[in-house]
Amino acid sequence: MAPVIELRAVGKSYGNIHALHGVDLTVEPGRVGCVLGDNGAGKSTLIKIISGLHRHTTGEFLIDGQPVRLSSPREALDRGIATVYQDLATVTLMPVWRNFFLGSELTCGRWPFQSLDIPRMRRIADTELRAMGIVLDDLDQPVGSLSGGQRQSVAIARAIHFGARVLILDEPTAALGVKQSGVVLRYVAAARERGLGVVFITHNPHHAYLVGDHFTVLRLGAVELSADRSAVDLDQLTHQMAGGAELDELRHELQGESAP
Repeated sequence: MAPVIELRAVGKSYGNIHALHGVDLTVEPGRVGCVLGDNGAGKSTLIKIISGLHRHTTGEFLIDGQPVRLSSPREALDRGIATVYQDLATVTLMPVWRNFFLGSELTCGRWPFQSLDIPRMRRIADTELRAMGIVLDDLDQPVGSLSGGQRQSVAIARAIHFGARVLILDEPTAALGVKQSGVVLRYVAAARERGLGVVFITHNPHHAYLVGDHFTVLRLGAVELSADRSAVDLDQLTHQMAGGAELDELRHELQGESAP
């Protein structure tokens, strides 16, 4: 299928600081593209460009084959690009259904006598969550009472309901244990099965390899590896993530120093 998003030699500079340079990335429907990199690799800058928070400095950014320069996250969302950040943008003391519609609440009645259509929002939230395999006993419970994996899953289901075609996940498993990370990864796979293009930002190659169809490793703002799953195994991905050639050079250096 035709890509939803294409980045061609995209770069971003902040004055004399080059945060990204020459980055190519393709996001296709029904595929999970994993972007890996250590701190300072350029992952956050990449997210900001795709989500409309920052404009790229060089290169081309295309949506549905058309060059764009997004001016805001709202414009990105209107084009079907939704970003789920680590903080999830949820209000912990509000119920699950209210967080599901946060900022897009449904109303009933005519102005000036409009009120929130609570039964309808509860019903829609429950239906959408169940469609993703998320079954909650009580949608009135505060979203803060859910586990980290469940909160991530609610945010993913919310993005899909509001028309996302591309889902950008910013380190969704970074602060989670093994079990809760597994919950999130299942819903990443479920989003792919529903035909979404997923950009999974992570520094964990093991999590990436469980769900990824394509892997892009960033280092110092440039692409160090870009390969489909069939062309790279977990050991190679981990090696590139750990530093690749520099790690080999360090190993040879240390072995040379320890030799008699």
